[in-house]
Amino acid sequence: MKLVITLGGSILTKELSKQNFEKYANVLKEIKRKCKRLIVVCGGGRVCREYQNVAKEFNCSLSFIDRIGIIATHLNAMLLISALGEDAYQNVVRRIEEIENIPKDKIVVCGGNEPGHSTDFDSALFAEAIKADLLIKATDVNGVYSEDPRKNENAKKIDKLSYEEFKSILLKNEQEPGKYRLFDLSALKIVERSKIKLIIINGEDEKEILRAVEGNHNGSEIF
Repeated sequence: MKLVITLGGSILTKELSKQNFEKYANVLKEIKRKCKRLIVVCGGGRVCREYQNVAKEFNCSLSFIDRIGIIATHLNAMLLISALGEDAYQNVVRRIEEIENIPKDKIVVCGGNEPGHSTDFDSALFAEAIKADLLIKATDVNGVYSEDPRKNENAKKIDKLSYEEFKSILLKNEQEPGKYRLFDLSALKIVERSKIKLIIINGEDEKEILRAVEGNHNGSEIF
């Protein structure tokens, strides 16, 4: 299996500690034993939002704010590489071309690349490039809902849905830096054209990521 996992910054930085990064590193090592290529893309998270919010007070451009977010993703990626130790390639990867020369037995850890692109978009590009069997987004919600469950307690969770059905839900969301809620619409277009199954799970329980690989998770599947 060839696999790409997006680790949301919301779960990586919910508790900025050795123990938090270590628990994700341990489950990624276990997953790597089940697949021949594993790429992990790190999001920015709480620290990223704090810096971006201050930048907005200076009326910075969206592109500049995105660049702040990219730096935050690289900080998280470097911490994850530290936690993975020798199991990881020791540099943060930004571009698809870099992967070709990385040994397949190493976990590849990536950060953001260019302004205007979310880490969802980067994950989708990596997944397409390696012809991934699966793209997993581990975030702080347990799947796709008909509406935002934080705003509407009657929102219904959808376990399986088509790309088009997912797109109609995403169109309700703001698409700008720091507000790619649930998934980036432009990333979905890549996933759809390459027919890559997408699974969205609550990664606050790190074992749920492993369950998604094994097919017995509690999230939502888009295909």
